[in-house]
Amino acid sequence: MSSERRFADRATYQGDPWVRLDTLPRIMAEGWRRTLAEGGVVSVIRTPFQWVMASPVIEIETGGYQGDVGLYVPLVQWDEALRVLGEPSEPPPGEEEER
Repeated sequence: MSSERRFADRATYQGDPWVRLDTLPRIMAEGWRRTLAEGGVVSVIRTPFQWVMASPVIEIETGGYQGDVGLYVPLVQWDEALRVLGEPSEPPPGEEEER
């Protein structure tokens, strides 16, 4: 996973703790979101302007924000998200700072 710090490692979204899987171009993040959803993992994208829970194709086609975004999953689904993406298991971001 990327160590890009443009977006926080952890965030509270709709009252729950979420962790950043990676920071990557929007089009790639949307692909990862599809893979995560097919594996039963909820995800959300953070652009510099807003949280995006649903990304209609029309928004992408008409030139919605396409730069780097933060891709987040609920903390409780961190391990499952890594498994779905075929990534090795690792502690969620920010866990080291809490100790």
